[in-house]
Amino acid sequence: MDKHDILERARDYIAKESDPAFKSEVEALIEADDMKELEDRFYRDLEFGTGGLRGVIGGGYNRMNSYVVRRATQGMCDYLKANVTGKSLSACVAYDSRHYSDVFSLDTALIFAANGIKAYLFTSLRPTPELSYAIRRLGADTGVVVTASHNPPAYNGYKAYWNDGSQVTEPHDAGIIDRVNAVRLIKSMPKDEAIAKGLLVMIDKDIDDAYVAMVKSKLFRPDLIKAMAKDVKVVYTPLHGTGAMPFERVMGELGLTVVTVPEQREPDGDFPTVSYPNPEEAAALKMALELGAEVKADVVMATDPDADRLGIAVPDGSGAYTLISGNQLGALHADYILLSLKELGRMPKRPGLIKSVVTTELQSRIAKAYGAECFDCLTGFKWIADTMRGFERDGVDFVYATEESYGYLVEDEVRDKDGISAAAMTAEMTMYWRSKGKSLLQRLDELFAEHGFHEERGVNKYFQGPTGMDVMRGIMDAYRENQPATLGGIAVERIRDIKTGKSWRIASPGAASSVDLPASDVIQWYLSDGTLVTVRPSGTEPKIKYYVLARTEVGAGGLDAARKASSAKVDAILADIKKVIG
Repeated sequence: MDKHDILERARDYIAKESDPAFKSEVEALIEADDMKELEDRFYRDLEFGTGGLRGVIGGGYNRMNSYVVRRATQGMCDYLKANVTGKSLSACVAYDSRHYSDVFSLDTALIFAANGIKAYLFTSLRPTPELSYAIRRLGADTGVVVTASHNPPAYNGYKAYWNDGSQVTEPHDAGIIDRVNAVRLIKSMPKDEAIAKGLLVMIDKDIDDAYVAMVKSKLFRPDLIKAMAKDVKVVYTPLHGTGAMPFERVMGELGLTVVTVPEQREPDGDFPTVSYPNPEEAAALKMALELGAEVKADVVMATDPDADRLGIAVPDGSGAYTLISGNQLGALHADYILLSLKELGRMPKRPGLIKSVVTTELQSRIAKAYGAECFDCLTGFKWIADTMRGFERDGVDFVYATEESYGYLVEDEVRDKDGISAAAMTAEMTMYWRSKGKSLLQRLDELFAEHGFHEERGVNKYFQGPTGMDVMRGIMDAYRENQPATLGGIAVERIRDIKTGKSWRIASPGAASSVDLPASDVIQWYLSDGTLVTVRPSGTEPKIKYYVLARTEVGAGGLDAARKASSAKVDAILADIKKVIG
């Protein structure tokens, strides 16, 4: 795209943008003749993908701003009105603590209202799982939460939901994208007019109360909690996001002592005490861990800005804390929930668990040990929700779902990951194992001893700028043209290419079988020792992601020997991967 085209698109944007701050940003760039920055903002439109929007906040078609949000919402309205007929339509809208989240959420609600779709808007910031819950409770036809999850402060985003409280999946995702791309006229109306006409309804307490009651109802042992809660101390950080209100309320009503990191309690879109507000990152929990050590906490917990992810750390017996990975906490949850259902005589007829294809195989082994089934799906909780719909059709009883990126779901009233209910279940689980004289780490070691030591690690590579997507496509194309015979010195036995829908053994490439998953740009290599290696470009960020899931039997040398063997194996595999991505 040459300079003339870039400037033409910039001036076109200025004419359409209603927010003066975003307009002036682009006007200043034109005045300064900053073509490098203008090109980045206008070489493409910020893509409304299968999960919605996510990008850097600012003026331009390749940025998150009022025009881009309003256009996306108009496209959703057009799709909804064309495909859901014979009833009055409604939508739920929520937002997190990021910059412009309140502005973008009101923009969204007023577009819905102007299109005759009643908009239920939270009066202040709320977690993403509560938005999913509200859609189902209010019987809404769609929903939006304005959030960029755990991305850096410069980002914001827009997640689109369907009437079952899950993020949109096919065919609605592609249909909405087509409508967004076809938008020519955007309708809106003033807030006062929307309220007066009953097209904008502000919500908060009724949904809050029902959501909190639902979270508490999912726990198994209220008597145990009542007996032990006063002796259990939780240190918590919402990382400047939405989690403090619901987390403190749920834990407080359970009788637990919660000490919230004071410097990180208040919502703040700058996330001033962390470089990256992601509970997957050890650095994000630094202040919580320091406070945990000071007050001798039994468990340290953190939620991300929209409180759909949960990270935890537990005492290791030496005065220090050990971070529990997403895969490990998911395995502990699965074990505890199935154990509880069995002990309490509440095991359903056909218990089903769900995990993504890049999540630990330890969960599958735990499920099998309890007589339950574990179902794989594509990465992303919208695919977990899609599998839950399949459960309803096929008579499978939902028990639990997880993905390795610190997402967990213990209830079916929500159809997205839920850091608040996961935290409540983690607190009860901690008390249960303490009542048995064990820590969470000790129980995890017992699971390893029974099912093999599982080590999961990954590596990400970012590719920013106009050529980033092309570089990632080139890497995936190169793999498909020349599949690796070994990784880390271990032979590749089988390959599964989810994009092409084929799976085959290296020894018999002509005898390929079909993959029972929707097409997605994912390649998986099954190694001769049982290790699984997966590569996929991210669907929300300009990066390519690799996952290594290794398993080592625990033999005569015990857990320590299995740990060392797994670590060496993963190191060698990652070294081969880095030769490809640099």
